[in-house]
Amino acid sequence: MFSAGLSLKETQDGEKEAKFNAKFPFEKVFPVYAMSLSKPDTDSILNSGCDPIWEAVREEAKLEAEKEPILSSFLYASILAHDCLEQALAFVLANRLQNPTLLATQLMDIFSNVMMHDRDIQRSIRLDVQAFIDRDPACLSYSSALLYLKGYHSLQSYRVAHALWKEGRNVLALALQSRISEVFGVDIHPAAKIGDGILLDHGTGVVIGETAVVGNRVSLMHGVTLGGTGKETGDRHPKVGDLALLGACVTILGNIKIGEGAMIAAGSLVLKHVPPQSMVAGTPAQVIGSIDEQDPSLTMNHDATKEFFKHLAVSFRDGRSK
Repeated sequence: MFSAGLSLKETQDGEKEAKFNAKFPFEKVFPVYAMSLSKPDTDSILNSGCDPIWEAVREEAKLEAEKEPILSSFLYASILAHDCLEQALAFVLANRLQNPTLLATQLMDIFSNVMMHDRDIQRSIRLDVQAFIDRDPACLSYSSALLYLKGYHSLQSYRVAHALWKEGRNVLALALQSRISEVFGVDIHPAAKIGDGILLDHGTGVVIGETAVVGNRVSLMHGVTLGGTGKETGDRHPKVGDLALLGACVTILGNIKIGEGAMIAAGSLVLKHVPPQSMVAGTPAQVIGSIDEQDPSLTMNHDATKEFFKHLAVSFRDGRSK
């Protein structure tokens, strides 16, 4: 059905166009999927000429369809039937987040409308997927991030909810937050501010509060919490600087600053400001060393074992000498 329904030919300008020999029966083949009937506003796409990431996604999908014919219909509906990365991502997210009362068709219209007209989101979804490719060794391709990685899905769903929140559509933004939390196990308040080039590795258990701020090119492992310290209102959540690396199950509480390029070791409880380019570990966390490399979030080196035990030895020796 896939091969009979779609044939590709080269046009004179070198662009590929899809030629349908017959109308594809989406309703029969994909009963749980929903296709948007509206054509994308391609003039609003960030790079209207060449989009290398989208081209890579399409080429990967074609190769995967050849290698795994059983997935060809899925790959066609999710990627090859769409004209741009925004439309494909909207389709994937809508079908992941749908439920009996929040339909995939409704969600796809919401996601498409926001992403096709928000240049910041168009930039972010590309920088984020590149972050997954560069920093997550389990991410095999652009298309695998788009189709399967819930850390990427939850992050892009948050970006749409954040855009809705800024427009004053708070109820819809909170409804999306609720579904994101249910489906992906990631709870990010739509008012939180998150930069570009973010790696949300695995994603499970990540909690980011309402007034939290996360800078650009930050890497967060699973179980990270950016929370408050009580029921106070106002600015009450952490501010994470650019290029910081937050290890698995790190908890950071209160309106404190995590300096640029800092590394927080796994399992740490951070209750006070962390200087830039420093390494902290423990409960409560203490500075145990400095970062030699400039960008720990890009190298993803978060093994603090040597520095931690060296810090313990020095502390023990100093305690004995008093």
